[in-house]
Amino acid sequence: MKIVLVGSGGREHALAWKMQQSKLVREIIAAPGNVGIAHEPKCRLADVAADNIEAIVKLAVSERVDLVVVGPEAPLVNGLGDKLRASGIRVFGPSQKAAQLEGSKAFTRALLKKYRVPSPEFEVFDDAEEAERFVLSGEGPLVVKADGLAAGKGVFVCKDRQAALDAVHSIMRERIFGPAGDRIVVEEYLTGEEASFIAITDGFTVLPLASSQDHKPVLDGDNGPNTGGMGAYSPAPIVTAEVYEDVMNQIMTRVVRAMEREGCPYLGFLYAGIIIKNGEAKVLEFNVRMGDPEAQPLLFRMDTDLVELIVAALDGKLADVDIDWLLQDAVCVVMASKGYPGSYEKGKPISGLEEAEVMEGVKVFHAGTARNSGGYITSGGRVLGVTGRGLGIANAVDLAYRAVRKISWDGVHYRTDIGKKALARV
Repeated sequence: MKIVLVGSGGREHALAWKMQQSKLVREIIAAPGNVGIAHEPKCRLADVAADNIEAIVKLAVSERVDLVVVGPEAPLVNGLGDKLRASGIRVFGPSQKAAQLEGSKAFTRALLKKYRVPSPEFEVFDDAEEAERFVLSGEGPLVVKADGLAAGKGVFVCKDRQAALDAVHSIMRERIFGPAGDRIVVEEYLTGEEASFIAITDGFTVLPLASSQDHKPVLDGDNGPNTGGMGAYSPAPIVTAEVYEDVMNQIMTRVVRAMEREGCPYLGFLYAGIIIKNGEAKVLEFNVRMGDPEAQPLLFRMDTDLVELIVAALDGKLADVDIDWLLQDAVCVVMASKGYPGSYEKGKPISGLEEAEVMEGVKVFHAGTARNSGGYITSGGRVLGVTGRGLGIANAVDLAYRAVRKISWDGVHYRTDIGKKALARV
């Protein structure tokens, strides 16, 4: 098979690394990819931006590819899947209508309410003054979300009403997320521990991946502003057998059935961000793609051919397959540029990368990197996803951080507590 992989982040590097191992794959063309992907076997890069839908379709047609796998959410929300299918190209990813699960938080909240999927109480506003009046009408913490896509940064967890007012002002009046903030969702603040629950679905069968847990805030102890994710591990002990069954029955399968009833059947990776308290789970968000950085530890642990799973989904035969996992735990620590998720400088020389990459049980996934005559340099906010795999979470954490400490650049930032929640449960 010849495959086009859309995207350029750490998730896409992990997907490329895993897919190139498949006996079904002859070549992977990453659009636009990154320097890490460029060094994987069977992989080459195409100078096509992930958000250039027409160019991606043209690339897929001209290269006569067998399959397109879409990594990030924005191309799916903007209709890439529909355009590819209209051109006779098989694509693993939902239609534009189905991608509203991530593209519109208001759509998702209304769907969850209609089908009685456990989730927080909410209100939707397209007028700043109305939103501010609502915020002032009560007490206690709230969560304020931009309705549209905001690169994982459009969620404000507000501990008091003033913070909620500030969030409304930033999103709707200052327009920090542009059109994504035309509407906002104001939600009940839920307490508990967050986890990620990701599955592959063909529109009927829901095949769950192993459990995982992301770390959104930029600073240790879950402090500071939200990011696209500062690290993740798999499996997540918070997802017990009982929680797993509850999430499958009350959330994942119910939502896939709901999407079919609403006339927008769902095909692809389906990600539920959940919060767990006293053994009960509620939905915080849905994403229409593999998580980032969850993809890195998950795919590092997956012992099944990913491309075979994707083909089974496309053929409507997921019910006939299973996923095998290595017994080892995996931990990904995101190394970021100083200032992320705000403004940051690029072009910082990276040292120690080669040392870390040769460590047994370690895989360094590239995200915001580039190369010049002197070697690797930083080119983004989230730069590397350093992933360690070991028997037991303690060994995986230790290995990941030993690799992290070999890598440095001017202004490097990373959390030092990835995996701490899991360690407390074993």
